[in-house]
Amino acid sequence: MEFSLRPFAPTDSAWLVAEHATYYAQAEGFDGSFGPLVDSIIQSFLTSHDPAGEAGWIAHRGKKRLGSIFCVRLDETTAKLRLFYVVKEGRGTGVAQALLDQCLGFARDAGYAGLTLWTHESHAAAGGIYKRNGLTRTRAEPVHSFGVDLVEETWEIAF
Repeated sequence: MEFSLRPFAPTDSAWLVAEHATYYAQAEGFDGSFGPLVDSIIQSFLTSHDPAGEAGWIAHRGKKRLGSIFCVRLDETTAKLRLFYVVKEGRGTGVAQALLDQCLGFARDAGYAGLTLWTHESHAAAGGIYKRNGLTRTRAEPVHSFGVDLVEETWEIAF
């Protein structure tokens, strides 16, 4: 599948919130609190991100958006991966790997000593790509979030 990556733009916001909210409601039973969380992450990025150390990207084929990923500052030495998502038709096509490569490369180039991310154990495909790219699961904890029982995971990599 042919696709490209481009910087995230404010016009991507509504799409990104809707994709996350709809997908996770259907696939995992998340309640209505998830969409507003995604929106708050995006709004914070739009209003206060530092372009030298934070960025977001959209994978696309023409005007069709295929996925997203963000790299934001957790602290002075650690980047945080956020809003990693690939639409169904983009899965298994290299889109996820290209997005992850972009994020990891940016974090390294921005001078971070490492990167962390938070996800759920039920996202087995994501866990697989993280592991293949050198990230290690450092925490797994049962929680009740977004109206369902989940196992939250933290993954990390040092550069």
